This record gives sequence, C-alpha cells and structure tokens, in this order.
Amino acid sequence: MPRNMPPATVASHRDLVEYYISDASPVDSTAPRGYLERCIHSEIYKKYPTVNGVIHSHSHAVVPYTISGVPLRPCFHMAGFLGQSTPVFNIAEHYQSGDIQDLLIREVRLGEALASHFGKGSKDEPLQAVVLMRGHGFTTVASSPEECIFRAIYTQDNAGIQTTSLALNAGLARSSKASSTSIPEVHYLSDDEVAAATGMGQNAWTRAWSLWVREVQADPLYVIDD
Repeated sequence: MPRNMPPATVASHRDLVEYYISDASPVDSTAPRGYLERCIHSEIYKKYPTVNGVIHSHSHAVVPYTISGVPLRPCFHMAGFLGQSTPVFNIAEHYQSGDIQDLLIREVRLGEALASHFGKGSKDEPLQAVVLMRGHGFTTVASSPEECIFRAIYTQDNAGIQTTSLALNAGLARSSKASSTSIPEVHYLSDDEVAAATGMGQNAWTRAWSLWVREVQADPLYVIDD
C-alpha cells in the first residue's frame, strides 16, 4: 500500500509499504509510516481468499447513502454488481470502551467487523461487492485490481445518477400533487437485470481500462520515477 501520502502522488516503489495480512503490521520494521486504515484491506484479504482487489473511498456522492436511510440501488447497467441491497456498516455498533470514536477503522477488530458485512458464500467468496460505511464512505472488493477500480468508479457514478433521479422524482411529486396526477417511481434494475448486468460487468472493465490507463499517462499529476 502507499505510505502515508495521497495515493495519486505515488511515484516509485519507495512510496509503497508491504504489510502482513495476518495483522496489518509492516513486513519491514523500518518502513515509513503507513495508512491508519490498512486493517480494512488486511481483514478482507484474510477472510476472502478469492479477493485480489480492495478499494476504500470517501466519495462525497456516496456518503449521503450511508447516513440518510435511503438504500443505494443499481440504477443503470454498469452497476448491477451493487445487487438489490447495499449494506451499511455502522461502526458505532462495534465500539468498545476506550475506542477513539472518529469512524476510522483503526484496528484489526474493527476491520474484521467491516469484512463480515460482505457476507460469505459457499466458496468463501464475498456475497456483496460493496459495503457502505456510515458517515465515512464505502469499500468495494473484486477478484482483480482492475475490476475493483471499475466497481469503485461505477459505485460513485450510480450514486450520482440515483441522487439526480430522486431529486427529479421529488420535484415531479410536488407538481403532481398540485395537479392530482399519479407519481411514477424511480425505476431500478430488476433481479434478472442485476444478474445479467453483473455478469456483463465482470468483463466490461477491459475496454474501459485502456482509457483509464491513457488518462493517467496523459495527466501531469501522475509521475513515475522508477
């Protein structure tokens, strides 16, 4: 993982720190300071051997769905992986006496509690692709880093689409109330559509990936020193 620095500014192997999955401790005892919330990653990898990518995000588009009680649901074909329900991890339910209650995953115990929210299938695979984190953001997992990035991007995009749709629906509801006409509901993906879109998405990232790589190459923010 990156040392304690913005991930986008990682420029060489010297900016990375290797950790043990068992307890999130650094392999090199002299390694530079790392990310406080690395237990998110270590506990998910420990619990799910099929997972090879974990992303934790503080996306502002997604945070409202962690605190409002409005469920985040798949609105378009690129977000079928969300399933019909996206669980919300409420860290307050796992605090113990003496814990720093800043909503951060500061230790293995809290990382394990978050990891458990993904559920586990018959082959030890996670049942959920995304878990929301109250007042914090979300974490997504996948079988590869590339697919995980795909899911992170489209989780944020889906949240923006859903927020816009709900706002349009609320405006229509106000005008419909005045005219006594019926109010259509927001149309989310059906169970069959979720299943088919999820299958499609497992390979859809391959085309998008080449674009994302090119965007990084063309953006002067990203530098490679090695």
